Amino acid sequence: MRLGIEPCTQEGVPPGVKRVSYLSEADGLGDWALAWPPAHGRLWVVGLHGHGSRGDQLFVRSDIRDAWLAGYRGLGLGVLSPNLRGNAWMSPNAASDLRALLDGVRQNFGAEVFYFSSGSMGATGNLIYAAIHPEDVAAVAALSGATDLASYHDWCLRNPGGVRDEVRRAIAQAYGGSPEKVPAAYAAHSALGHAQRLSMPVLLAHGAKDDLIPVEQSRLLAAALRGKKDFTYVEIPDGNHDGAILRAGMVEWLSERIRDGARL
Repeated sequence: MRLGIEPCTQEGVPPGVKRVSYLSEADGLGDWALAWPPAHGRLWVVGLHGHGSRGDQLFVRSDIRDAWLAGYRGLGLGVLSPNLRGNAWMSPNAASDLRALLDGVRQNFGAEVFYFSSGSMGATGNLIYAAIHPEDVAAVAALSGATDLASYHDWCLRNPGGVRDEVRRAIAQAYGGSPEKVPAAYAAHSALGHAQRLSMPVLLAHGAKDDLIPVEQSRLLAAALRGKKDFTYVEIPDGNHDGAILRAGMVEWLSERIRDGARL
């Protein structure tokens, strides 16, 4: 994948951040990411945005920017924040784009190790990508995510209203239909269904009172990963959808993985 790289001039984005543009090798779609190279070293974190946001979320949404971005830079990490087709929920084409983008970041910025850390739709994408391409993921933190899109799509159908309706439609559009129409596509992108491929360190966290992505999604994967080496599950008893995103101790967990030498 050929990358177009230029300084990002967006208001509020720190100096040194690059805007990376590219054409998808899957279908030619034009897309972009923000990349903030590390001052030293070759360790990067990949942050995938939530539903309804864009690739700049990590830089412009104040709560996660303040909670995460400074922590990443304090750990000496480069930061890659892809737009990744908007509300694509790590569809097959999104996964293909991300793999090519990581290769491009390796070639253009000298990246060697990628940690994945995201919330909500981003956490869902983290887990799906880590299950499909574990060779690219040194560690994964997934906060308030869905672990099986087919069952989550059906839950949204049974619990209609507001953002849940938008999410259900976006998932079906990204995957070419509902789980009933294209079951193989959903099965291939189920982190729960491929839990044995999550061989890297995993942090899974969820709020027990999440009314956008139910906590049962994380509980099922936690049960499937029970006994796995370097697996941590954190449940926030009074947490809503953002509870785990902001209260799971993700930066501290990531710091320990880096200190312990989590590498591919």
